[in-house]
This record gives sequence, C-alpha cells and structure tokens, in this order.
Amino acid sequence: MERRYGRGFDVVAKEELWDRWRRGESLKAIGRAFGKPSSSIYFQVAPHGGIHPRRRRRSRLALTFAEREEISRGIAAARSLRAMARLLGHAPSTVSREIRRNGGYDRYRAAVADENAWARARRPKRCKLASIPRLRGAVARKLRLNWSPEQIAGWLKRAYPEDEHSQVSHETIYRSLYIQARGVLKKELVRHLRSKRTMRRPRRTGDKRGQIVDLVSIRERPATVEDRAVPGHWEGDLLSGSNNSYIATLVERQTRYVTLAKIANKDTQTVVSALIQQAKTIPNELYKSLTWDRGKELADHRRFTLATNIDVYFCDPQTVAAWIQ
Repeated sequence: MERRYGRGFDVVAKEELWDRWRRGESLKAIGRAFGKPSSSIYFQVAPHGGIHPRRRRRSRLALTFAEREEISRGIAAARSLRAMARLLGHAPSTVSREIRRNGGYDRYRAAVADENAWARARRPKRCKLASIPRLRGAVARKLRLNWSPEQIAGWLKRAYPEDEHSQVSHETIYRSLYIQARGVLKKELVRHLRSKRTMRRPRRTGDKRGQIVDLVSIRERPATVEDRAVPGHWEGDLLSGSNNSYIATLVERQTRYVTLAKIANKDTQTVVSALIQQAKTIPNELYKSLTWDRGKELADHRRFTLATNIDVYFCDPQTVAAWIQ
C-alpha cells in the first residue's frame, strides 16, 4: 500500500529517506515510496550535497531538560545558586550562566531554555579546510589538476607525515565541495571531479539485479584448457558496431581458428539463441567449452549448456581487461 505523508518529513521519515538514498535508490523510486514527486526528495538531499547530515547529539557536558526543570523549581522555591548547583552536581557558575542567558530569575522557563540551548549548539563548526588557508589552497590546486579527493588525501599524508595540520581526509574534501553552505571550496571545482556530479551519489549496494546467476569461474577450467593441449575450447566476445549492429566472435584456443555470428541485438535471449545455432555448425568433438567475459549478454548461459552440452566459464572481475587483451 502506498504511504502518503504530509507536506514535510518527520524525523522517522527523513531517516528512511536517507537510508534509501544510501542504498542507491533513485529520486523517483524514493518519491514513489513516500507518495511524493521526485522534486520533493531532491530538495531534501540537495542542500546536503547528497551526504547524510550527521545526527545531532547533545554534549554529555550540557545541561539536560530534567536539570533545567530542577533549576526552574529551585528558582520558584527561592533556593540559592549554590544549593541548586549542589543538587545538580554542577558548578555554581554553570547554573548562574544558564539563568542569566535565558531571561534571568523572573523569566526563566525550562522548556524555552532547552530549545534555545539546542538552537545555539547548531551553529556551524569550522572544518579544517576553512580554518587553514594554506591547506585549502593546496587542495584547490590539486583539484584543478583533476586529482581525486582520495589522491589528494594520500599525497598530503605522504608529503607531511608528521604534520596533522597539513593533512585532510578525502571525506572532508568531498563534503566541502558538495555542501556549499560551508563556503570553503568553490563550487566550480566540482567539475574537476571525475563524476562531474553536483551531489554525492552513493554506490548501489546489495542489489543483485543484472548479475549472472550460477556462473562458473575461469579458474575451474580443466588444465588441458590452460595449456592448449587439445582443441575444442573456445573463447568468445560480443562486438558492437555502428547502427546497433553486433557480432559474436569465437576463437578456438589451440588452433586460433575464428568463427563469427551476426546478432540482431545484445539481449541475452537473442545472443544465446544465436550461439546455440552456431554451435550446431561445429562438430561436437571440437566444441567442449566456451569462456566468456562478464557481459550480461550471456546471463542465460544455462540454456546454452542445456541445449548444447557445452560447459561455459566466466572471467573473474579483476581479470576481465587482461583476458580481453
């Protein structure tokens, strides 16, 4: 059932919104979940640069609402500052300052004082880049050279290993770029980032859509395949041409014999059907296995194996580029 919220987002709804954003859901998908247009979601995440604002917490040294109520009752009972401080376990100066900054003895109200304290604690804190111009300049210069924040943070750590004031984390650089309210790094420096995005977009995690199911790693191929001792083991790839044209190429490992198959489009049903037809033109004893990269066009590899009795192996993610070469 579709949920609908009022004009704003309460605390619980905001947490769910940011949780969905961190999981990589799109603005439209989040909007549908809340029964709101994607623009409403955008105006929630854009002011923060797509970065979840840190959850606010009270300092353990600050007075609590219960303590402020005790002060209010102490004023009503005409207790002395020292008596109230002794009861609360705070210094008399702390109680005196609390009463003075919230209207004095005649106007002190615990609820109002607590709200004011929470608002005062919200004032923005200056980050390291804001307070150290030399460090800010070094970061800006490297960004203009198209260095990534990770590269800059690593370079600073190596260049100034003993000087913490000359180091900054990549996360601080990203926050300073995306959250312009900080006013530390100029907005135009964002275009030097590789993504060119104006908001931080979380990487999609835990999403299994589009992955190849039940794939068998290239590392499980028989040894005879690796040393090219016998023919019949092929390696394939899908090549894209102009005007949405596609060709499947198969190379036999021992003889280096090449065969081609024209493919109407690159969806897995079409590609696998074409490979099945192609397999019928090759003698069974000369077609024992097929190795492919991680392309989704062979996601339906199980149908290929059932139709041809040919084993299919896939490259490991870290070796795809080298294998293609």
